[in-house]
Amino acid sequence: MKAGTSVITLDAKPEPVEIDCGRCAVLVVDMQNDFGSRGGMFDRVGIDIAPIERVVEPTARVLAAARSVGLPIVYLKMQHSPGLADTGGPGSPHSIKHARLGVGKEVPAPDGRASRILVAGTWNTDFLPRLAPQAGDVIVPKHRYSGFFQTDLDRVLSDRDIKHLVVAGCTTSVCVESTVRDAMFRDYHCVVLADCTAEPIANDQPRTNHEASLLTIQLLFGWVSDSGRLIAALAR
Repeated sequence: MKAGTSVITLDAKPEPVEIDCGRCAVLVVDMQNDFGSRGGMFDRVGIDIAPIERVVEPTARVLAAARSVGLPIVYLKMQHSPGLADTGGPGSPHSIKHARLGVGKEVPAPDGRASRILVAGTWNTDFLPRLAPQAGDVIVPKHRYSGFFQTDLDRVLSDRDIKHLVVAGCTTSVCVESTVRDAMFRDYHCVVLADCTAEPIANDQPRTNHEASLLTIQLLFGWVSDSGRLIAALAR
């Protein structure tokens, strides 16, 4: 922290980046049961959720550090209305690509309650308990990959004079990257935390989807750092 200012210099790729903490928010993308919990949508279709499970603790540490210095926390929540009208209808690409994932299907929650896959107001779209929002945090629902598509996110950030976003969440190559791309188009400065983002799809070597997305982001859409460097910079 520079004396007399709220600006920190964060060690990042491809170069260090200055962040004005007075105009910065932490953006948590889709850390919810359907993606990161046993019995959720991903787990039910056999997608390995271990990469998402591994980023929960570093993300929790980032949220604690951010709250300790007063950074606002904004959560994105992927969900659809009970009637699925906001999926675009049966013939839409969104519906077609999500058909095998069972969006809208009635399923039991782990505690036996009735729930539905990726539907608002159910266990499936609840946030992971370890990362649950606290008083004062903001929740922005969305129904497409990008957090900016037909949502209030841009208004929420503009109303708070936010220009810097520290991004965590899942999945790296889909909802995280889509949101970061749209943020960059709106002139937000995004720093994606590599150890607080996860990609369970196409993780074959030599390069994973996670790594490919981080490379694209650091080259063209923003910067890439990690939880340890951010927490250390905030502590300074």
